Amino acid sequence: MNFSHQIVQYLFSGLSTGAIYSLIGLGFAIIYNATGIINFAQGEFVMLGGMLTYFFLAVVKMPLFASMALAIIISTIIGIVFERLAIRPLKKPTPLNLVIITIGGSIFIRGVAMLVWGKDTHTIPMFSGNEPLLLAGATILPQHMWIFAITLFIIIINKLYFYYSISGKAMRACSYNRNAASLVGIDVKRMVLFSFAISSAMGSVAGMIAAPLTMTSYDVGIMLGLKGFCAAIIGGMSSGIGTVLGGLILGVLESLGAGLLSSGYKDAIAFIILLLILFIRPQGIFKKAETERV
Repeated sequence: MNFSHQIVQYLFSGLSTGAIYSLIGLGFAIIYNATGIINFAQGEFVMLGGMLTYFFLAVVKMPLFASMALAIIISTIIGIVFERLAIRPLKKPTPLNLVIITIGGSIFIRGVAMLVWGKDTHTIPMFSGNEPLLLAGATILPQHMWIFAITLFIIIINKLYFYYSISGKAMRACSYNRNAASLVGIDVKRMVLFSFAISSAMGSVAGMIAAPLTMTSYDVGIMLGLKGFCAAIIGGMSSGIGTVLGGLILGVLESLGAGLLSSGYKDAIAFIILLLILFIRPQGIFKKAETERV
């Protein structure tokens, strides 16, 4: 494989990884825009998506897509319960209180997952075989195509929901001014609940489409969550195209850094980018990020 083909290979790998970061980042952005909360438990819903799919597939012996559907439903229910028990009871919480609570929720969910499934690493089969496809001189697995297709589908549904549905428009109103939204009859608490449900489902989808390539275990959510957060920061906490581009940029830079420099730099690259963004342009790279909030 010559150098140009290697670059194409790194780009394919980076875009696939970046698509997963985009989905996780969108989950962060949706909750942040609806509530002002940075939900550091978001990565655990990514873990739950992969681990629950494995459980229903390998232990309960259900078909793959039925296992995935159940994993999404249960992850969403857990997200709703988390909001009702940990977030809603708070009276006038400070941002620090909310951060500590979401971190505590993350630790709790991870601990329960470790007790239930142990510390072993698991994998689920690829959705349509593992025969690589040749494209532009590089190879790409069918699972990468699934990742691209599912990510694109979710982005389209996300856009349609927030701009053309009543509840989506209500969530957008809450993101701009919660008090004004409440005054015109919008149930702000219900919108907060919806935001946790949507982000939990989105995180679980990211976990299950990544698991055939990266495998899954009780602690995979830590790093994936942080990288999704990094994607959201790059995109200016936008639940629109900004965070999607942020995830893709992060994935490509990670892949190029690991391929051209050393795989040891892969995780460091994400956090170097995060620090640079926070220092140089804390509002995110994309100027429209603030006006496209949901």
